[in-house]
Amino acid sequence: MSERTLRILGIASTIGMLLLLLSGALVTKMDSGLGCGRHWPGCNGQLIPTEITQEVLIEFSHRVVTGVVGLLIVAFSYFAYRAKGYLKEVRFLAISSVFFLILQALIGAAQVLWGQGSFILALHFGISLLSFTSVLLLTLLLFESPYQTKWLPVDPFLKRQTIAVTIYTYLVIYTGALVRHTKSEIVCPSFPFCHDGTTGPWQPQFFEEYVHMGHRFAALLLFVWIVSLTIYTARRHGLSSFGSKRWIVLSGLVIAQALVGLLIVWTQAHLIAALSHSLIVAILFGLLSYLLLLYYRESRA
Repeated sequence: MSERTLRILGIASTIGMLLLLLSGALVTKMDSGLGCGRHWPGCNGQLIPTEITQEVLIEFSHRVVTGVVGLLIVAFSYFAYRAKGYLKEVRFLAISSVFFLILQALIGAAQVLWGQGSFILALHFGISLLSFTSVLLLTLLLFESPYQTKWLPVDPFLKRQTIAVTIYTYLVIYTGALVRHTKSEIVCPSFPFCHDGTTGPWQPQFFEEYVHMGHRFAALLLFVWIVSLTIYTARRHGLSSFGSKRWIVLSGLVIAQALVGLLIVWTQAHLIAALSHSLIVAILFGLLSYLLLLYYRESRA
Protein backbone atom coordinates (compact mmCIF):
# COMPACT_ATOMS: atom_id res chain seq x y z
CA MET A 1 0.00 0.00 0.00
CA SER A 2 1.36 3.41 -0.96
CA GLU A 3 2.03 6.04 1.70
CA ARG A 4 -0.61 8.33 0.22
CA THR A 5 -3.25 5.58 0.34
CA LEU A 6 -2.30 4.76 3.92
CA ARG A 7 -2.69 8.40 4.93
CA ILE A 8 -6.12 8.56 3.30
CA LEU A 9 -7.06 5.38 5.18
CA GLY A 10 -5.85 6.99 8.40
CA ILE A 11 -7.93 10.12 7.84
CA ALA A 12 -10.99 8.01 7.02
CA SER A 13 -10.44 5.90 10.16
CA THR A 14 -10.08 8.99 12.35
CA ILE A 15 -13.25 10.56 10.98
CA GLY A 16 -15.05 7.23 11.25
CA MET A 17 -14.02 6.79 14.88
CA LEU A 18 -15.21 10.32 15.62
CA LEU A 19 -18.58 9.51 14.03
CA LEU A 20 -18.71 6.34 16.14
CA LEU A 21 -18.17 8.40 19.29
CA LEU A 22 -20.94 10.79 18.32
CA SER A 23 -23.36 8.04 17.32
CA GLY A 24 -22.78 6.38 20.70
CA ALA A 25 -23.46 9.69 22.44
CA LEU A 26 -26.64 9.98 20.36
CA VAL A 27 -27.80 6.52 21.47
CA THR A 28 -27.34 7.54 25.11
CA LYS A 29 -28.91 10.96 24.65
CA MET A 30 -31.99 9.57 22.89
CA ASP A 31 -32.26 6.64 25.33
CA SER A 32 -32.14 4.18 22.42
CA GLY A 33 -29.74 1.60 23.88
CA LEU A 34 -32.48 -1.05 23.87
CA GLY A 35 -33.89 -0.06 20.50
CA CYS A 36 -33.05 -3.58 19.28
CA GLY A 37 -34.21 -5.22 22.48
CA ARG A 38 -32.00 -7.74 24.26
CA HIS A 39 -30.67 -9.05 20.96
CA TRP A 40 -27.09 -8.87 19.69
CA PRO A 41 -25.74 -8.86 17.04
CA GLY A 42 -29.25 -9.13 15.58
CA CYS A 43 -31.95 -6.55 16.14
CA ASN A 44 -35.25 -7.60 17.69
CA GLY A 45 -34.67 -11.19 16.61
CA GLN A 46 -33.80 -10.26 13.01
CA LEU A 47 -30.53 -9.65 11.21
CA ILE A 48 -32.02 -6.50 9.67
CA PRO A 49 -35.07 -5.07 11.44
CA THR A 50 -38.25 -4.72 9.39
CA GLU A 51 -40.18 -2.59 11.88
CA ILE A 52 -38.40 0.74 12.11
CA THR A 53 -38.98 3.12 15.02
CA GLN A 54 -36.80 6.03 16.09
CA GLU A 55 -35.10 3.91 18.78
CA VAL A 56 -34.51 1.04 16.34
CA LEU A 57 -33.11 3.39 13.70
CA ILE A 58 -30.67 5.05 16.11
CA GLU A 59 -29.44 1.85 17.76
CA PHE A 60 -29.21 -0.19 14.55
CA SER A 61 -27.42 2.67 12.74
CA HIS A 62 -24.90 2.82 15.59
CA ARG A 63 -24.25 -0.91 15.22
CA VAL A 64 -23.75 -0.55 11.46
CA VAL A 65 -21.34 2.36 11.99
CA THR A 66 -19.49 0.30 14.60
CA GLY A 67 -19.09 -2.61 12.18
CA VAL A 68 -17.93 -0.52 9.21
CA VAL A 69 -15.56 1.64 11.28
CA GLY A 70 -14.27 -1.44 13.08
CA LEU A 71 -13.21 -3.09 9.82
CA LEU A 72 -11.68 0.20 8.67
CA ILE A 73 -9.60 0.57 11.84
CA VAL A 74 -8.42 -3.05 11.81
CA ALA A 75 -7.24 -2.62 8.21
CA PHE A 76 -5.61 0.74 8.95
CA SER A 77 -3.81 -0.56 12.03
CA TYR A 78 -2.55 -3.61 10.16
CA PHE A 79 -1.13 -1.67 7.20
CA ALA A 80 0.29 1.07 9.45
CA TYR A 81 2.05 -1.61 11.50
CA ARG A 82 3.50 -3.14 8.35
CA ALA A 83 4.60 0.20 6.93
CA LYS A 84 6.07 1.83 10.04
CA GLY A 85 6.38 -0.92 12.59
CA TYR A 86 10.00 0.06 13.15
CA LEU A 87 8.67 2.92 15.31
CA LYS A 88 7.68 1.93 18.85
CA GLU A 89 4.91 4.52 18.84
CA VAL A 90 3.33 3.02 15.74
CA ARG A 91 3.42 -0.50 17.15
CA PHE A 92 1.84 0.59 20.41
CA LEU A 93 -0.86 2.75 18.80
CA ALA A 94 -1.77 0.17 16.15
CA ILE A 95 -2.37 -2.47 18.84
CA SER A 96 -4.19 -0.12 21.23
CA SER A 97 -6.50 1.15 18.44
CA VAL A 98 -7.83 -2.36 17.84
CA PHE A 99 -7.76 -3.41 21.49
CA PHE A 100 -9.87 -0.50 22.75
CA LEU A 101 -12.20 -0.78 19.76
CA ILE A 102 -12.94 -4.42 20.60
CA LEU A 103 -13.26 -3.64 24.31
CA GLN A 104 -15.83 -0.89 23.80
CA ALA A 105 -17.80 -3.15 21.43
CA LEU A 106 -17.88 -5.91 24.05
CA ILE A 107 -19.10 -3.49 26.73
CA GLY A 108 -21.85 -2.32 24.36
CA ALA A 109 -22.86 -5.89 23.63
CA ALA A 110 -22.88 -6.77 27.34
CA GLN A 111 -25.18 -3.84 28.03
CA VAL A 112 -27.63 -5.04 25.41
CA LEU A 113 -27.59 -8.69 26.49
CA TRP A 114 -27.45 -8.39 30.28
CA GLY A 115 -27.58 -4.72 31.23
CA GLN A 116 -24.93 -2.75 33.11
CA GLY A 117 -24.90 -0.13 35.85
CA SER A 118 -24.38 3.56 35.09
CA PHE A 119 -20.81 3.52 36.42
CA ILE A 120 -19.83 0.72 34.02
CA LEU A 121 -21.67 2.28 31.09
CA ALA A 122 -19.82 5.55 31.64
CA LEU A 123 -16.63 3.66 30.76
CA HIS A 124 -18.02 2.90 27.30
CA PHE A 125 -17.49 6.45 26.04
CA GLY A 126 -14.10 6.67 27.75
CA ILE A 127 -12.82 3.47 26.15
CA SER A 128 -14.13 4.57 22.75
CA LEU A 129 -12.25 7.83 23.30
CA LEU A 130 -9.01 5.91 23.88
CA SER A 131 -9.53 4.07 20.60
CA PHE A 132 -10.21 7.36 18.78
CA THR A 133 -7.09 8.93 20.30
CA SER A 134 -4.94 5.97 19.27
CA VAL A 135 -6.21 6.21 15.69
CA LEU A 136 -5.73 9.99 15.66
CA LEU A 137 -2.11 9.79 16.87
CA LEU A 138 -1.36 6.94 14.49
CA THR A 139 -2.66 9.06 11.62
CA LEU A 140 -0.57 12.05 12.69
CA LEU A 141 2.53 9.87 12.74
CA LEU A 142 1.93 8.93 9.10
CA PHE A 143 2.26 12.57 8.08
CA GLU A 144 5.81 12.73 9.46
CA SER A 145 8.88 11.75 7.52
CA PRO A 146 10.15 8.23 8.32
CA TYR A 147 12.69 9.24 10.95
CA GLN A 148 11.44 12.67 11.91
CA THR A 149 11.95 13.46 15.59
CA LYS A 150 9.75 16.34 16.67
CA TRP A 151 9.57 17.08 20.38
CA LEU A 152 8.90 19.87 22.81
CA PRO A 153 11.60 21.96 24.57
CA VAL A 154 12.75 20.37 27.81
CA ASP A 155 10.62 21.70 30.68
CA PRO A 156 10.29 19.13 33.49
CA PHE A 157 7.55 21.08 35.28
CA LEU A 158 5.41 21.46 32.17
CA LYS A 159 5.97 17.81 31.26
CA ARG A 160 4.71 16.65 34.67
CA GLN A 161 1.77 19.02 34.46
CA THR A 162 0.85 17.76 30.98
CA ILE A 163 0.80 14.16 32.19
CA ALA A 164 -1.31 15.10 35.21
CA VAL A 165 -3.79 17.28 33.32
CA THR A 166 -4.26 14.61 30.62
CA ILE A 167 -5.11 11.98 33.23
CA TYR A 168 -7.40 14.45 34.99
CA THR A 169 -9.12 15.32 31.70
CA TYR A 170 -9.95 11.64 31.23
CA LEU A 171 -11.50 11.55 34.71
CA VAL A 172 -13.55 14.66 33.92
CA ILE A 173 -14.74 12.97 30.73
CA TYR A 174 -15.80 9.98 32.80
CA THR A 175 -17.87 12.20 35.11
CA GLY A 176 -19.50 13.76 32.04
CA ALA A 177 -20.40 10.32 30.71
CA LEU A 178 -21.80 9.49 34.15
CA VAL A 179 -24.00 12.58 33.96
CA ARG A 180 -25.49 11.28 30.70
CA HIS A 181 -25.97 7.71 31.87
CA THR A 182 -27.62 8.75 35.15
CA LYS A 183 -29.84 11.20 33.22
CA SER A 184 -28.55 14.10 35.30
CA GLU A 185 -28.15 16.69 32.51
CA ILE A 186 -31.10 18.89 33.48
CA VAL A 187 -31.43 18.30 37.22
CA CYS A 188 -29.56 21.54 37.95
CA PRO A 189 -31.20 24.35 35.93
CA SER A 190 -29.12 27.19 37.41
CA PHE A 191 -25.49 28.29 37.20
CA PRO A 192 -23.04 28.18 38.92
CA PHE A 193 -24.96 26.36 41.65
CA CYS A 194 -27.58 23.67 41.20
CA HIS A 195 -30.46 26.04 42.01
CA ASP A 196 -30.80 29.79 42.40
CA GLY A 197 -32.48 29.63 45.81
CA THR A 198 -36.01 30.01 44.45
CA THR A 199 -36.37 26.73 42.54
CA GLY A 200 -34.67 24.77 45.30
CA PRO A 201 -31.77 24.78 47.78
CA TRP A 202 -28.38 26.02 46.57
CA GLN A 203 -26.60 22.79 47.43
CA PRO A 204 -27.30 19.37 45.83
CA GLN A 205 -30.01 17.32 47.52
CA PHE A 206 -30.00 13.90 45.81
CA PHE A 207 -27.68 11.59 43.86
CA GLU A 208 -28.27 13.00 40.36
CA GLU A 209 -27.66 16.55 41.55
CA TYR A 210 -24.40 15.49 43.21
CA VAL A 211 -23.30 13.80 39.96
CA HIS A 212 -24.14 16.89 37.92
CA MET A 213 -22.45 19.36 40.26
CA GLY A 214 -19.45 17.07 40.70
CA HIS A 215 -18.88 17.16 36.95
CA ARG A 216 -19.48 20.90 36.82
CA PHE A 217 -16.83 21.72 39.42
CA ALA A 218 -14.41 19.13 38.01
CA ALA A 219 -14.74 20.82 34.60
CA LEU A 220 -14.16 24.23 36.21
CA LEU A 221 -10.88 23.02 37.70
CA LEU A 222 -9.83 21.65 34.30
CA PHE A 223 -10.63 25.04 32.72
CA VAL A 224 -8.48 26.91 35.25
CA TRP A 225 -5.67 24.35 35.00
CA ILE A 226 -5.31 24.44 31.21
CA VAL A 227 -5.58 28.23 30.95
CA SER A 228 -2.96 28.58 33.72
CA LEU A 229 -0.57 26.23 31.91
CA THR A 230 -1.08 28.21 28.71
CA ILE A 231 -0.12 31.44 30.48
CA TYR A 232 2.89 29.73 32.07
CA THR A 233 4.09 28.34 28.71
CA ALA A 234 3.68 31.67 26.94
CA ARG A 235 5.66 33.51 29.63
CA ARG A 236 8.36 30.86 29.86
CA HIS A 237 8.87 30.02 26.19
CA GLY A 238 7.25 32.90 24.29
CA LEU A 239 3.98 33.09 22.39
CA SER A 240 5.54 31.92 19.11
CA SER A 241 7.09 28.74 20.53
CA PHE A 242 5.93 25.31 19.40
CA GLY A 243 4.55 24.44 22.84
CA SER A 244 2.77 27.76 23.39
CA LYS A 245 0.86 27.48 20.12
CA ARG A 246 -0.41 24.05 21.16
CA TRP A 247 -1.48 25.25 24.59
CA ILE A 248 -3.28 28.24 23.07
CA VAL A 249 -5.29 25.81 20.94
CA LEU A 250 -6.03 23.72 24.05
CA SER A 251 -7.21 26.83 25.90
CA GLY A 252 -9.50 27.68 23.01
CA LEU A 253 -10.98 24.19 23.13
CA VAL A 254 -11.52 24.22 26.90
CA ILE A 255 -13.16 27.66 26.66
CA ALA A 256 -15.44 26.38 23.89
CA GLN A 257 -16.21 23.32 26.02
CA ALA A 258 -17.19 25.53 28.95
CA LEU A 259 -19.46 27.66 26.76
CA VAL A 260 -21.16 24.59 25.30
CA GLY A 261 -21.60 23.24 28.83
CA LEU A 262 -23.43 26.46 29.76
CA LEU A 263 -25.51 26.10 26.61
CA ILE A 264 -26.52 22.60 27.67
CA VAL A 265 -27.79 24.00 31.00
CA TRP A 266 -29.65 26.91 29.36
CA THR A 267 -31.20 24.81 26.56
CA GLN A 268 -32.12 21.90 28.83
CA ALA A 269 -29.62 19.56 27.14
CA HIS A 270 -30.46 20.30 23.50
CA LEU A 271 -29.27 17.51 21.19
CA ILE A 272 -26.87 19.68 19.14
CA ALA A 273 -25.29 21.15 22.28
CA ALA A 274 -24.87 17.70 23.82
CA LEU A 275 -23.20 16.24 20.71
CA SER A 276 -20.97 19.32 20.37
CA HIS A 277 -19.88 18.77 23.96
CA SER A 278 -18.75 15.23 23.10
CA LEU A 279 -17.01 16.38 19.90
CA ILE A 280 -14.98 19.12 21.57
CA VAL A 281 -13.87 16.97 24.50
CA ALA A 282 -12.71 14.23 22.10
CA ILE A 283 -10.52 16.71 20.20
CA LEU A 284 -9.25 18.20 23.47
CA PHE A 285 -8.18 14.83 24.85
CA GLY A 286 -6.66 13.84 21.51
CA LEU A 287 -4.45 16.94 21.37
CA LEU A 288 -3.38 16.52 25.00
CA SER A 289 -2.39 12.96 24.18
CA TYR A 290 -0.39 14.24 21.20
CA LEU A 291 1.56 16.50 23.56
CA LEU A 292 2.33 13.46 25.70
CA LEU A 293 3.61 11.69 22.59
CA LEU A 294 5.93 14.61 21.86
CA TYR A 295 7.22 14.60 25.44
CA TYR A 296 7.88 10.88 25.14
CA ARG A 297 10.01 11.58 22.10
CA GLU A 298 11.82 14.36 23.95
CA SER A 299 12.62 11.97 26.80
CA ARG A 300 13.78 9.27 24.42
CA ALA A 301 15.98 11.73 22.53
